[in-house]
Amino acid sequence: MKIGFIGLGNVGGKLAGSLLRNNFDLTVRDLDQELTNNFEKKGAKVSNTPREIAEEVDLVITCLPSPEICSDVMESKDGVIQGLSSNKIWLEMSTTDESEVKRLGDLVMKKNAIPLDGPVSGGCHRAATGNIAIFVGGQRSSFEKILPVLKCMGRKILHTGDLGSASVLKVITNYLASVHLAAIGEAWAVAKKSNLNLEKTFKGIGISSGNSFVHETESQVILNGSYNINFTMDLVEKDMTLFNDLSKKLGLDLEISPFILDIFKDAKEKFGSRAWSSMVVKRLENKYNIDFRALGFPEELIDNEAEEKGYEI
Repeated sequence: MKIGFIGLGNVGGKLAGSLLRNNFDLTVRDLDQELTNNFEKKGAKVSNTPREIAEEVDLVITCLPSPEICSDVMESKDGVIQGLSSNKIWLEMSTTDESEVKRLGDLVMKKNAIPLDGPVSGGCHRAATGNIAIFVGGQRSSFEKILPVLKCMGRKILHTGDLGSASVLKVITNYLASVHLAAIGEAWAVAKKSNLNLEKTFKGIGISSGNSFVHETESQVILNGSYNINFTMDLVEKDMTLFNDLSKKLGLDLEISPFILDIFKDAKEKFGSRAWSSMVVKRLENKYNIDFRALGFPEELIDNEAEEKGYEI
């Protein structure tokens, strides 16, 4: 199977790297020529336009920063849709809006091609090792057709149902991660002001009912002081806005999510749109003139688990 990958950013570049590492016939596309040059040196082919990449491959994957950028890549004169034909598959791995992936999916199906949405979850460090989780929505037979590809990009793979269902689940999980991150900042503030040993506090939370994936990962780079989680404030705002907009479409008047979104908007205003998202806790550090530093924590997360062939759950 020939694969095209469009979008070689923090997540996409690592997913595409897993495909290359597993010897797939890979063609890539990104506006950053340095990124495409690096892939070319490792054996990938480079395409000049999204249309060209879609014409040349069986499976075209997009992993892009926003629904607007994906729309442009898909619908422009030299976009993916222009290059699709019968039985080709488009896999949208960006975090996007359910209605948008369905709208683009309709355009894909008019070309007799097949749309799937396949966002990932678990952090960039797990994307790098092929151990990330992947949600996939869309036609079951097409999901099964590309399952060998998915198994090389991720470890735990879940078919969520119809097209768009994976994108809904993804924004739910990102919403929960954002809530946990804001909450862990308050927890560290109370721990610090209570003069607790932060190294022991980290361990204590980890063995308690208050533990979370966010604590196990992001707390480490917070305590180190690098905050380097490979995910930025603008992306959290995008994901939280997708969740809030979806809740409004469903007629739900939620209480927590608008408040958390305001916290991240304030952090983005204070530290910049490209600041690491875990710097949201720095609002409290600065406000109370404290820091959450402790010894023995890494500057950047590395997945130390051995790469394993993925499987459907």
